[in-house]
Formats: sequence, C-alpha cells, structure tokens
Amino acid sequence: MRAVRYAQFGGPEVLHVVTDLPVPQPGPGQVRVRVAASVLHPVDLMIRAGRFPAPLPMGLPYVPGWDVAGTVDAVGPSVTGFTVDDQVIGFSPWLRTTVGAHAEYVVLDAAWLTAAPDGVPAPEAATLPTNGLTAAQVLDLLSLAAGSSVLVTGAAGQVGGFTLALARVAGLRVTGLAGDGDREFVESQGATFVPRSDGPPGLPTGGFDAVVDLAVIGPSLLDLVRDGGGFVAASPPLRPEPVRGIRTYALDVLPDGTRLGELVKRVERGEIPLRVAGVYPFADAAAAHERLARGGVRGGVVIVP
Repeated sequence: MRAVRYAQFGGPEVLHVVTDLPVPQPGPGQVRVRVAASVLHPVDLMIRAGRFPAPLPMGLPYVPGWDVAGTVDAVGPSVTGFTVDDQVIGFSPWLRTTVGAHAEYVVLDAAWLTAAPDGVPAPEAATLPTNGLTAAQVLDLLSLAAGSSVLVTGAAGQVGGFTLALARVAGLRVTGLAGDGDREFVESQGATFVPRSDGPPGLPTGGFDAVVDLAVIGPSLLDLVRDGGGFVAASPPLRPEPVRGIRTYALDVLPDGTRLGELVKRVERGEIPLRVAGVYPFADAAAAHERLARGGVRGGVVIVP
C-alpha cells in the first residue's frame, strides 16, 4: 500500500511517499479502514522534527497520522457494530499505532470508531475526532453548570472552535480570545470576542468560572479565575499548580467512539462547525507540513491518498 513516511527526523523534506508497505491486518477487536482523509496536527511537526519527548512506537521509518475518515474494509474477530463498507471516523491515541493514518489503510480498535456524519465529505469529517473529543473532554473535566463563564484563548483554532461550539450548546457564557481577523468566527459561535494582544488580556481579575488556555499564555491567566474555579492548560507540562482552590487540568485526549458518536449527532444537527483549511494529496505532504508550520491556520490541514 501507499503511505507518507519518514526514515529520519528533520524538516518537511524528509517526508516521502512509499508504495510497497504491507496492508495491515486487523486483530481481535480491531477494524481496518480504507482511508479517505486524515488530519495533520502541530504535534506531527514536532515528532517529524525529532523534538517530541515520547519515543515512536516502532522507531524509524515511521508513518504518521491519527485522525481518520474512511470506509471499513475488514473487521477482526469479536468485532460487533461495524461491517464492511460502513463509513466511519475515529482516531488512535498518540503514538500507539505502528502504521498511522497517512496511509491507504489503517487498523484501529473498534472502540475508537463511530459512524461518520451523514452527508459530510470525508475531509471535513476527518477534522472532528481528535480536536472535537479534546474540546468535549475539556468541558467534561471542568463540569461547569449552565450559565457559568469561561474564557477560551486560541479560540479560533481547531480545538478552540470546537470548545466555543460545545460551550455554547452547554449554555455557558463564553469569551473567546483570538486574532483581530477572527472576530466574525468567534461571535458566530455565540462568544464575546476579545482581541489578542502582546500583553495580558485586559479582563477582570477573578471574572471567570474557568479558563481554557489553548494559546499557551500561561499561569498568569489564573488571576482571571475565581476562587475554586477551573483552569485547563494545553499540555501536561504546562499545567500550573493549583492556587486559591482552583482545579487545574491539562489536555490529554483519549479515543472514545461513544463520545465521538455524540459529537457526530451535533454535527448533523448543525451545532458544531467543521472547518477545512486545505486538502493535500500524499505527494504534497511536505507542503501541508509547511502550511501548518506557518501558523494562522483556521481549519484542518487534511491529507488524502
């Protein structure tokens, strides 16, 4: 099968399309998916450059990619709920898949998958699993009652956009911190827009029940959280120590086919927007990495076979 792979760490130039990989076989509880689309994430750039602290599951050479939208091609023993030709989406946990989703076929646990949203093109559907589940699990951690106030930094990014949408659906009062050009999107999700600046945001001390810091502004934002509120950092190393009874968490998304299925229903009802910034074939994978590295992406950067 064909796949995007690299045999050494470095810049986008290390990415190559290989054509002779064996098609992976599903084991017990697993499903093989014929990939229609997969998404590129900032962490992929770190891993490719050799700057990610965790080891690769099988070392180099490595096929990256976690999100997938595609068609069930084969099912392993003891799999129920999926049959050949089902349209599905899902993702694998970071660095748990030896052959990633930037390939023509990928094998994932059936529990990580759910039916794809009806009538949604694969490049759009592929943007939902990792980032949508991240946003859902963030709000699950915070467990805020309807009417609570939450500040989301990096509000126009992929995780930020899903967080705004899900917070709106949950009846939260949301403020979104983002770039000047993102006002229309942030306000379209029912949030109050605050423009990003070089200094601390001019927001009231203790004015929020929770802060979700996707822009990695840092522990200074704890001042904006009321006593006993909640704070979510963008990664475990960035989680600040609790102060004033504030509960602090870090993003650590886990695959969950059932929870993802709930998000699919919200997509089908028009409650969650799916955004695609660009679609790149395997041969242009380096260009996709370069585009994401330039920043300012508002939507998923999608890789297709």
